[in-house]
Amino acid sequence: MTETKAETTSKDTHAGMTGSQWGRMAIELGPLAVFFIMNAQADNLFGVPESQTIFWATGAFMIATAVSLGVSYAKFRHIPTMPLVTGVFVMVFGGLTLWLHNDEFIKLKPTIVNLLFATALLGAAMMGKPLMKKLFDGAFDLTDTGWMILSVRWGLFFVFLAIVNEVVWRNFSTDFWVSFKLFGVTPITLVFGMAQLGVLTKHAPEKPDDEKAEAIQPAE
Repeated sequence: MTETKAETTSKDTHAGMTGSQWGRMAIELGPLAVFFIMNAQADNLFGVPESQTIFWATGAFMIATAVSLGVSYAKFRHIPTMPLVTGVFVMVFGGLTLWLHNDEFIKLKPTIVNLLFATALLGAAMMGKPLMKKLFDGAFDLTDTGWMILSVRWGLFFVFLAIVNEVVWRNFSTDFWVSFKLFGVTPITLVFGMAQLGVLTKHAPEKPDDEKAEAIQPAE
């Protein structure tokens, strides 16, 4: 029996994302997990003074990010734009953190990256260009209106993340900030992303009549 297009889509997706997209997310979250573990355990594992664990964590974060990008390319033969840009900033600000022995650089990195994405998305939207379509690398098929809505929403969300990062790192301990990156920002981002599923459904392009007929035709 042959599978219909609709059946294939339902099997290949979970919570609105394909297995490939979930795999990419796992690869991208790996460096954050390494960052958290090394910051929490470097003193126990290597006898590092607690005041120095953030620098060990930063070094491990840089290595894990490089490995993550390499694995992503090896597996998918492509590195999405957003992880690539983030990876470059991790290397730059992580390098400054270690070179100048000042953890403010790695703490500022999320603020600057989020504001960069926000500026790009909202700026392009103001010029009538839905940049989110390129950043998602063709993962979804939407109308221009749908891509514009996503561009504006994600642009504003990145502004929100930048503000939250500034509030957290300037008012709480380093350990809390590191934990918040993994256990705060990640769930918030996932929830926000899931909340956009309605846009994917509402603004999916209309299928031609022949494709609609093929989709509902019983499998032989």
